[in-house]
Amino acid sequence: MTLSRHASVFLVVASGALLSGTSSPAEAQTNETLWAGEGSILSGSSVGEHYLLEIAGGLWNPTAAIRASSEQFGIIGTEIDFGQDLGLTTQQHGELRLTFKPARRHKLRLYWLPIEYRQKSVLERRLVFQGIAFNVGLPVDSMMQWNSWRFGYELDVIVRERGFLGLILEAKYTELQAELDSSIAYEYVRAAAPIPAIGAIGRIYVTRFTPVTAEFTMFKLPDNLVKDYVAQYVDFDIFGTINLSNMVGLNVGYRSLDLSYLFDRDSGDLKLNGPYFSGIFRF
Repeated sequence: MTLSRHASVFLVVASGALLSGTSSPAEAQTNETLWAGEGSILSGSSVGEHYLLEIAGGLWNPTAAIRASSEQFGIIGTEIDFGQDLGLTTQQHGELRLTFKPARRHKLRLYWLPIEYRQKSVLERRLVFQGIAFNVGLPVDSMMQWNSWRFGYELDVIVRERGFLGLILEAKYTELQAELDSSIAYEYVRAAAPIPAIGAIGRIYVTRFTPVTAEFTMFKLPDNLVKDYVAQYVDFDIFGTINLSNMVGLNVGYRSLDLSYLFDRDSGDLKLNGPYFSGIFRF
């Protein structure tokens, strides 16, 4: 999904949040349930917005396109395709999200996304990694690990009874490690860096139990700002929620994450996108 398509989808959801509901603050709710709600499903107060702490955990099943290269001893590395060259396949990854909501318009967010791919393959072309040549026909064990922490603040600028539109400021801390292990050598490259990001979030309630949310954050370091260092991070997330009650819900969503970097002569390009499912608990 391109950047323009990300923005278009986000604007549709955000516009709905802007136009929905009234401007009066919502009153405190009892633990109303979907099967025993007060009034109809369509009319009345939205369910699922009144909490102090929200915990969401689930599984993401993305399609991965990962490329990386690493130089050592002045020897330029091969751009390695972890799918075609090393046999990387689709795998599920766990995810944890915490949202602390001390006031109606203010939220503190913590996301943790650990990603790891391990695979075995026999090389069909010669690869150079960290200055070492891995020749055709060589059995290789490989690993790509990507741990991402997101620490953020969300300000909901416009809040209505049936939706909101907000701004997001984040610091993403990302750890990357790639390994190649064979009978001739074990080589790895590791990188870790904090990445600032800015974005927006919009939510609209289709019914008072079923909101749709779109979120978009990004960061781009200009090519000429730091010598031999370029980085770009784009994260898009759209999901629907079924709130079974004020305290419990289920998410079904689609997420697209794109990270690219160039540090000295080490480079990487990681693209993951696919559906996810998660459960929500609120207190």
